Amino acid sequence: MLQALACIKVPLVNMAALLDNSTSFYDYLFEEISDPRVKDWLLMKNPSGILTIVAAYLYFVFIFGPKYMKNREPFKLTYILVPYNFLQMLLSAYIMFEHLDSSWLRHYSWKCQPVDYSWTPHAMRVARGVHLYHLAKVSELLDTVFFVFRKKNEQITFLHVYHHTMMSLVTWGITKYIAGGQITLIAVFNSFVHIIMYFYYMVAACGPQYQKYLWWKKYITTIQLLQFVFTFFHSLQVLFYDCGYPKSALFITIPNSLLFYFLFSDFYFKKYNKSSSSKQKLLASESESRIKANGFKKH
Repeated sequence: MLQALACIKVPLVNMAALLDNSTSFYDYLFEEISDPRVKDWLLMKNPSGILTIVAAYLYFVFIFGPKYMKNREPFKLTYILVPYNFLQMLLSAYIMFEHLDSSWLRHYSWKCQPVDYSWTPHAMRVARGVHLYHLAKVSELLDTVFFVFRKKNEQITFLHVYHHTMMSLVTWGITKYIAGGQITLIAVFNSFVHIIMYFYYMVAACGPQYQKYLWWKKYITTIQLLQFVFTFFHSLQVLFYDCGYPKSALFITIPNSLLFYFLFSDFYFKKYNKSSSSKQKLLASESESRIKANGFKKH
């Protein structure tokens, strides 16, 4: 009997040690090395909030939403989409100008800029701007929700869902650990792109009569590609200029900028190059038909 109890005790002790180590690691990861200034801000205490939102988003996009809309007509949502895109455009503009005014046009070095973890008014203003940028990325998950309700299934690509999911998670980590410094210039460029993008969406949502004014859609993707190139090289500067900015942040910015660049460039090629080739083939076919109709042979 005693031997049996002893055999049970050993795994229990190991389990207790494992739980203790897990708790210590959790405290270390989300308490000790995180930025204490943001701890009590919305969604920032621990990752449970953002993980729940992302899980609910993916469940809705891939399971609940399609099932709900299966036997329903697409919703138009014009009176929701126009103000939504307008507000997202204003929010992006505010974030861009806030980061420029608080940092990049006044105090920050364009070569290498460390994170100011102090509680000074300027440092807190920058941190709040980073947090607002994160909340904006969370709110942008609604883009896909609206696609589901409108049955725009061709828009719900791997690129679209992955981009929105990763931006929500990555910006949470940035706010939690590095709310300021070098990485905030990405928010400036990205917000600039989103001003243009949401303006496009807003005009498109007004109705098909405005489609003739939206010939410049492909240039949005071009600007996005430039954004990823800029992000890559701007982040890479940290390897050559040592200002105290954590080089570990490169494990976030470098792989994501490269992956997003290749995903968006692949989208650009499939969307626009192929459509251009199709138009050229169509024109060639029409030209050949006209030649035959006029009694000439093509040599």
